[in-house]
Amino acid sequence: MFIQTEDTPNPNTMKFLPGREIAPESPREFATPEEAEASLLARELFAVDGVTGVFCGADYVSVSKDETVGWPHIKPALLGTIMDVLQSGAALFDADGGEADFEPDSGPAKEIKEIIDTRVRPAVARDGGDIIFKGFDEQTGIVALVMRGACAGCPSSTMTLKSGIENLLKHYVPEVREVVAVG
Repeated sequence: MFIQTEDTPNPNTMKFLPGREIAPESPREFATPEEAEASLLARELFAVDGVTGVFCGADYVSVSKDETVGWPHIKPALLGTIMDVLQSGAALFDADGGEADFEPDSGPAKEIKEIIDTRVRPAVARDGGDIIFKGFDEQTGIVALVMRGACAGCPSSTMTLKSGIENLLKHYVPEVREVVAVG
């Protein structure tokens, strides 16, 4: 098995591409070793010293590390761990199905979610992250988004959020006044 790696805009997150599906139904994020108990893959990656987060996309795994640990020291262990888990043939996740997205019925919220899902999420996934629509307050015009994977804690995430996503949404949905990241 050959696993490709890609740097992400977040210097503390690296994207691993094993050439097979990882979480095709729903991306999954594990921010702590306790959350990782729901996934064999995440549990094993957190066992590598210096790992601070794991994000599983459709066909990739993004791993975040502590800034005091260098990639040359941690990358070989991560590659070996991913390869071992994938070659074991064991289920990567418990059967809980992952986090459910908010599904708006109609109006601006539905339009915003469609733009996020079709234009923003694919672009962000290329950088090893994900953005989830959490809601739209029609009275204030504020869109709430959750940034995951390489996007969480990325130095350029504020710029992406404000200059990229906010401007895009304001262009297509006049009711949008601001986009904010929520925990």
